[in-house]
Amino acid sequence: MAFSEGSGHPPAPATTASYEFVRAPRTLGALVASTVGYRSEGAAPQLHRGLPAPYLTLIFSLGGPVVGGDTPEHAQGAHALREEIIVGGLHHRPMYIAQPSCEDGVQLAVHPLAARALFGVPAAELTETAGRGESVLGRPAVYVHERLRECGSWDERFAVLTRYLRRRAVDEGRRAEVRPEVAEAWRWMTRHQGAGSLDAMARHVALSRRQLSTLFHREVGAGPKQINRLMRFERARQEVVRAVAEDAPAPGAHAPDLSEIAARCGFFDHSHLVRDFQQYTGLSPSGWISEERRNIQAGGHRNGEEWDT
Repeated sequence: MAFSEGSGHPPAPATTASYEFVRAPRTLGALVASTVGYRSEGAAPQLHRGLPAPYLTLIFSLGGPVVGGDTPEHAQGAHALREEIIVGGLHHRPMYIAQPSCEDGVQLAVHPLAARALFGVPAAELTETAGRGESVLGRPAVYVHERLRECGSWDERFAVLTRYLRRRAVDEGRRAEVRPEVAEAWRWMTRHQGAGSLDAMARHVALSRRQLSTLFHREVGAGPKQINRLMRFERARQEVVRAVAEDAPAPGAHAPDLSEIAARCGFFDHSHLVRDFQQYTGLSPSGWISEERRNIQAGGHRNGEEWDT
């Protein structure tokens, strides 16, 4: 189970609620796409959608456990996941998080090909952990969790995490290496922002599509076609978020033009974009924008790399 994209912060229902989002400098190179510290107080408890993204998720929740599940009923039921350290693999449907009135923590968007270096296992194996970070990272992660609680600033927290993850990457050494064909194929998809031909990608790395699909499933738990779709959706989602955020001072001035976004991001047409939004969010684009508008304008959807547009 993974809780990705924006760390799941609620829209402001009242003026008494406060929100803080702090994005750390990229000190871990290609291993981590983004690190975001988050804190909220006085928010109305609600159920939040954690969206799929082409990244793994690492969360250190410092204000109590993350409570969630793969359906609204699961997230709000007696058997919901309750963890303070979350490690999650790729997923292709929204996850659900039961958010309390106060939250505090750090969320990292980790590159799937960095899973061996940072987590000691390929990303494909993380779906079996159901988000249980301690079982993946071991007792040292519990110590880091306590250190993060003691830190007096975001800079201190980010520094603690950077040292910890760098040490893990060094300790893994050569065991962290992935097949060069998979790494190059991922770079190729990133350059084409999820809009390139899979046949062209296979030719680029001198493998058949079937061979490449087998290697991807072994390494990340999803095929290149699924990763391509996730990258394309992530770029479109970021464009929607950017337009909604810019719309805040002058409503209507930068409202998302979904047809233009679909064309720029490599979708066949507007309907194609709508279908992917419905799969990955459970809502239409307009429905998701309506649900997340205040959250976006508060800065709560900033996990992951920024695509050039």
